[in-house]
Amino acid sequence: MTFELAACLLTLFLLAGIGTPIGYTIILAATVYLGLSGLDLALTGEKILQGLYRSFILLAVPLFIVAANIMNAGTISEWLLNFCVALVGRFRGGLGHVNVVASLIFSGMSGSAVADAAGIGKVIIEMMTKEGRYTRGYAAAITAASATIGPIIPPSIPMVLYALVSNASIGALFLGGIVPGLVMGAVLMGMNAYISHKRGLDIDEAVPLSELPAKTARAFPALLMPVILLYGIYGGVTTPTEAAAVAAFYALLLAGLFYRALSWHTLYRIFVDSARASGAVGIVIGGALILNFIVISENIPEMMSNLLTGIDVSPIVFLIGVNLLILVLGCVLDATTIILVIVPLFIPTCRELGIDLVHFGVLVVVNSMIGLITPPYGILLFVINAVTGIPLREIIAEIWPFLAALLVALVMVMLFPGIVLFLPRLFGYAG
Repeated sequence: MTFELAACLLTLFLLAGIGTPIGYTIILAATVYLGLSGLDLALTGEKILQGLYRSFILLAVPLFIVAANIMNAGTISEWLLNFCVALVGRFRGGLGHVNVVASLIFSGMSGSAVADAAGIGKVIIEMMTKEGRYTRGYAAAITAASATIGPIIPPSIPMVLYALVSNASIGALFLGGIVPGLVMGAVLMGMNAYISHKRGLDIDEAVPLSELPAKTARAFPALLMPVILLYGIYGGVTTPTEAAAVAAFYALLLAGLFYRALSWHTLYRIFVDSARASGAVGIVIGGALILNFIVISENIPEMMSNLLTGIDVSPIVFLIGVNLLILVLGCVLDATTIILVIVPLFIPTCRELGIDLVHFGVLVVVNSMIGLITPPYGILLFVINAVTGIPLREIIAEIWPFLAALLVALVMVMLFPGIVLFLPRLFGYAG
């Protein structure tokens, strides 16, 4: 390790340790490296601008953020919840099932776990804790766990970022996330059913089946969003970035004209909040671009690839090692940082070992999402705490069974690549 790289890493860990935002931390650490290496500091800005201007797909990130914020601001989420209650609320632990199914549906509209938890999650927690039917900790825990599905089923902001660093097909990644997302939903619903029977939770009052058609009709326009999105991409009508623009425009039409839930003031707040969220992601992306330049300059990916292939590591052992590392890092780092900074180190080794980059990408995103609910620093735990006021200790006490269920889903996705690759192969994306 060179002195310049050591100084860069020391600066990185020091700034992160005192709580500096990760985007600024990466940029400052990279600047230290460039300064000590005698390189022009203007290279920082040059590499960032080159990376941003050459990555048209990055435009999808702010557009998906806008779409998610519009869905949250309007009454769309409430109509979707009413539909889910009518559909699965009649079983024991019904509102827990509603929570998971709502996340499965909402994931096809937002692409963001935080948007899912902060928006539809707050409403469902209030429904679950009403009249003391579920404890606050349990309602918050299953909400946080189900929100992890958001970035797995398309659209997915983390998968857009992974496509940026790996050059994998965004269309194949979106398709590859559908079945794993459904598997995650199934294991969470199974755990909810088990806990509900074990604790003897009451069966919620069932919505008459005669009301289901009316509730479906009211929610139908919102349910069409993922269909329109996927048809646009896989029907050859739009690129993924253009599909993100269509999703944002469609969400605006639904909330403004069909559901009539938007005022000019609300729309202004949506655009301001979306700009701030996009700016925060953009700073991390910019920092990752210059840090990746440093990593390549130091020849680190090739060194790691030669090391791992030289000691004859099998693909499954490599995947287990990477997953364990990401699970640990996920406790302290957000998914964006992991995907942009850590994952590129392993891409050359994946190619050498013959690991499909679509399978690896979906695996990484699933793993990173599990990190969002891993105590003590799971971001989604703090989001739920912030929007509901439920103490962290109550959420953490109830999160462990759902965390275990998601780890089972992760192992399944790792051991059986067909779970990820079935749909991409069906549509001709993967070999």
